Amino acid sequence: MVTGAIGGQGGVVTDFDVLTMGRIGVDIYPREIGVSLREVATFGKFLGGSATNVAVAAARHGRRAAVITRTGADPFGEFLHDALRGFGVDDRYVSAVPGLPTPVTFCEIFPPDDFPLYFYRFPKAPDLEMRPEELDFDAIRAARVFWVTVTGLSQEPSRSATLEALEARGRGGVTVLDLDYRPMFWSSREEARAWVERALPLATVVVGNQDEWATAVADTAPDVAARLTVDRGAGLAIVKLGPRGVLGVTDTSTVEVPPVPVEVVNGLGAGDAFGGALCHALLAGWGLERTLRFGNAAGAIVAGQVSCSDAMPSTAEVDRKLAER
Repeated sequence: MVTGAIGGQGGVVTDFDVLTMGRIGVDIYPREIGVSLREVATFGKFLGGSATNVAVAAARHGRRAAVITRTGADPFGEFLHDALRGFGVDDRYVSAVPGLPTPVTFCEIFPPDDFPLYFYRFPKAPDLEMRPEELDFDAIRAARVFWVTVTGLSQEPSRSATLEALEARGRGGVTVLDLDYRPMFWSSREEARAWVERALPLATVVVGNQDEWATAVADTAPDVAARLTVDRGAGLAIVKLGPRGVLGVTDTSTVEVPPVPVEVVNGLGAGDAFGGALCHALLAGWGLERTLRFGNAAGAIVAGQVSCSDAMPSTAEVDRKLAER
């Protein structure tokens, strides 16, 4: 079990394709669908956390991926290290925080669109204990894609670590801000917006759903918010439109693609699958429409299954899904 800082090993810097920073935990998902947790008898245990799932999804596309985060010094933390290695995600920047338990998250599954989440991140989630002085800034600057989430801005010292990591990037390479707004992690939307406004100018790609965009950029319609963000310097803004599909905005084009039809089993994790697919597409240099369609298909595959990390598709699986249409 790693219990020290979250720097590299022996001073060696690895040039990762995708380096993410943010939430990690254990997802406890019911084996029974359409049943309240009050009545569920059996559960499955999975690697979880948005930034971590994105790293897993990128690794499934053959990308060298790592995640910067922290766990508890407990068996659940050890399970997360095992799971990351099993998925081919480098865990050198995952360290333990003595005295804090590894977070667990329960969900209920009521298809097609009701998936309540219950976060147990008390007294504080270890991933919010990431500290600037422990970061490997050389690796952060060297990564081809660096991905951070808004959750990392919700408390100190993770807030300072996230902002300093973004500043160290200097908008180099592909720097993604995942809006990932979770109301239970904030005192108000206004508080979240104030910190998102600090991070937005440091990102080259910004991605979120309609509600997250409305939180990030006042009450402006998400498509207008995306355009404003691009006008202020981001190279790409992506709005997930739910049943309408997804919208991508750059300084020269606006593309909206329809969703990929799927019988939804569990909508949780679809956005993270989209994120990993987005990283892969950006690294491959694909055009905007192909990128959005590929991400949509990856998300649809995960939405059709119960688990998140375990369900992340390979490139071949996504291509087959697209070929079905």
